[in-house]
Amino acid sequence: MTSPLYDVPGPRAKRRNVLYTLLFLVALAVLLWWVYRSLDDKNQLEWAKWQPLLTDSRAWSTYILPGLQNTVVAASLAMVIALPLGALLGISRLSEHRWVRGTAGTIVEFFRAIPVLILMLFANAAFSEFTDISPETRPLYAVVTGLVLYNASVLAEVVRAGILSLPRGQTDAAKAIGMRKGQTMLHVLLPQSVTAMLPALVSQLVVIVKDTALGGAMLGFSELLASVRPMSANYGANTIASFTLVAVIFVVINFALTTFASRLEGMLRRGKKSTGAVVGAEAVEELATPGEHIVPGGKGGGAGGTGGGSRGGRK
Repeated sequence: MTSPLYDVPGPRAKRRNVLYTLLFLVALAVLLWWVYRSLDDKNQLEWAKWQPLLTDSRAWSTYILPGLQNTVVAASLAMVIALPLGALLGISRLSEHRWVRGTAGTIVEFFRAIPVLILMLFANAAFSEFTDISPETRPLYAVVTGLVLYNASVLAEVVRAGILSLPRGQTDAAKAIGMRKGQTMLHVLLPQSVTAMLPALVSQLVVIVKDTALGGAMLGFSELLASVRPMSANYGANTIASFTLVAVIFVVINFALTTFASRLEGMLRRGKKSTGAVVGAEAVEELATPGEHIVPGGKGGGAGGTGGGSRGGRK
C-alpha cells in the first residue's frame, strides 16, 4: 500500500532498516560505555561526590537555592518587561503611520541583530559609567536589560506574525460595526492571535530562562549555573555531579513552563468553540415581526425571504 507521501518499504528495505537500527544501537551503546568508563576512571561516579548534593542541606541552602532564586528573579523581570514591550513594538510595526512603523522596525531589527551577551556587556558598562548602582547588584540589572532588549525585539516579530496570520475579514467586520483601529486591535485581533502566538511565546520564555546563565559566565552574576564552581570546589571537585543537578533543575523549570503554556493554549482553544446551538422553526416564527409570515423554504416574506411576504403583510 502506498500514498502520495509515503511508500511502504519492501522486504529488502525492511531488512536494511533493521540493520541500520541495530548499527545505531550498537554505536550508541559503545558511546555510552566510553562515557561511563571515562567518568569512572576519573572517579566522577563515586557516591562520595554525589551524596552531598542529595543529603547535605547546606549544599542547597548555600549554593543551589540562592542561585535558583537569582535565576528566577532575573528571568521573571525580563519576562514581565519584555512581553508588553514586545507587544507594543509588534503593534507599532503594523501602524499606518510611516514614522511609527519605521521607528519600531529600526529598534526591532537593531536589537534583534545583536547577540544577547553583547547587550549584557554593554549594559553592564553603561550602568558602571553613568549610574550609581552598586557593583553587587549591577550584574542583575545588566542581565535583565540585555534579556529585555533582545527578547522584546524577537517577541515583537512573533506578535506581528500572529496578527498578520488572522483573516482579513476580522478587521473588515470590526470596521463594519464602527470599531476604531485601537478597539479593533485590542478587542478583536490580539485576543484571537494569542492562541496562534502561544507556542512561539513559550519557546522564547524558555530561552530567557536559559540565557540568564550568560550573566553568570561573563558578568559574575550569581545565578544557578554559577553556583557549580563554588559548590564543586567545596565538595571535592564533583563537577559532573554539580552540572548534572543544575541541568535537571533547568529541565524541571522549563518543562513546568511549557506544560503550563500547553494547558493554557488548550483552555483558550476550547473557550473559542461555539456552543453549536440550533434555532428551531418555531423560534424563528416567533421572531418574525407582526404582519409578516415566514414560508418554509425561504421564499416567503419578512425574515424568511425577499419580496412577496413583505408585500403581503402590507396588504
